[in-house]
Amino acid sequence: MENVFEQRQLERERKRKEKEEEFKALPEGQQAIIKSSSKASKSARERNLNLEKLQYALEHSGIPLDQIDEAVGLLSKVTGKEHYIGTKKSPQSKVRFAQFLQNNWEFLRFEKYLTSREKVFLTDITSHIALSSNCIVLDIKDKNPTPANITDISRIIGSDRSNTSKVINSLVKKGLLFKGESGIEGNNAKAYAIFVNPHLIYTGDRDNVNEALKVMFHKAMRMKVLKDLPDRLF
Repeated sequence: MENVFEQRQLERERKRKEKEEEFKALPEGQQAIIKSSSKASKSARERNLNLEKLQYALEHSGIPLDQIDEAVGLLSKVTGKEHYIGTKKSPQSKVRFAQFLQNNWEFLRFEKYLTSREKVFLTDITSHIALSSNCIVLDIKDKNPTPANITDISRIIGSDRSNTSKVINSLVKKGLLFKGESGIEGNNAKAYAIFVNPHLIYTGDRDNVNEALKVMFHKAMRMKVLKDLPDRLF
């Protein structure tokens, strides 16, 4: 094992000497350029490291990074557990909200694409659109929200089931809602989970739209009016 180690050291030393010889064989002008470039690169690395340390110190009340690392390391040894520096979430991080894509709403209004009843429905149902899935649910605060069927939705918005069903079917035809069969209701009628087109209202990350939503509304986004929406998420 020692022989292998010695051989590796000798090989590294041989390569280092070869590079030195190659460097010495270069014209003085090229040597000066290489030396200057090497110094500049080293200075840049040192400058970036100092900037990172300064930024970290400013973000942690002026305490140097090496002192923080030493304290965290000591804490880990004492407790036998891995520790790290984190930032406590602000109360605002728990606030739930839905994003209205304003340019698209403006476009649909100009095209007279929505009826007054459909606009009211979409506005009323916003507080029941689940995070990321964009499914209309009974309670958005539940860890695993239950999809709201048509009967549930009619109760939520304070309308009768017949009118609610008509509005939903109309918005489905217009590509702004998607109905996915989710089981059977108490009267043996099919139950549906209703999803909202994220190009109108979205409760997730616009840069990372739920893949299931992309599949649901893929065809809808080819429709006559929707294909010309100014803001597209996919």
